[in-house]
Amino acid sequence: MFIELKTKRLILRPLSSKDLETTHKYASDLDVTKYMFYLPNHSMEETMGFLQYAEAEWGKEHVVNYEFAICLGAIHIGGISLSQVNCDCYELGWILDRDYQGNGYCTEAALELVRFAKSLGAKELIAHCDTRNNASRRVMEKIGMNFVLEQDRQYLDGRGAARQYMYSMKL
Repeated sequence: MFIELKTKRLILRPLSSKDLETTHKYASDLDVTKYMFYLPNHSMEETMGFLQYAEAEWGKEHVVNYEFAICLGAIHIGGISLSQVNCDCYELGWILDRDYQGNGYCTEAALELVRFAKSLGAKELIAHCDTRNNASRRVMEKIGMNFVLEQDRQYLDGRGAARQYMYSMKL
């Protein structure tokens, strides 16, 4: 399946193994990933494994995890995902290369995924972020999500415990 979504400035297209170098640049950046639950990636092989998973998911009849590349023209600057939690609820997530942060690209891409989720029949969207990740919290608020709760988060890679916010929006 190939789905391409366009905004005023961005193209969202399926993430693929062709994006290895650019994905690994942001997925292994310790400053960019310090509040990401499943990152950082520590090797190109780890990043390639994720990209192969994303490609395989796009190849399914019923996609559960939509992994999009965020592109500014022909430049791959980040990733955004829409993952099915249950039949009516999807979770949003995003990451952006440090060189492109602070320009509203995540908000613009996330708003497009809200529209896409509606087209899939989603009734609710959720998102989580580490409580220290003010930029992600602001994106959630800018796209119309509402604070639901604060809870514990346990990083699996030795970073220890933290707190996280959960946001939600009804569609």
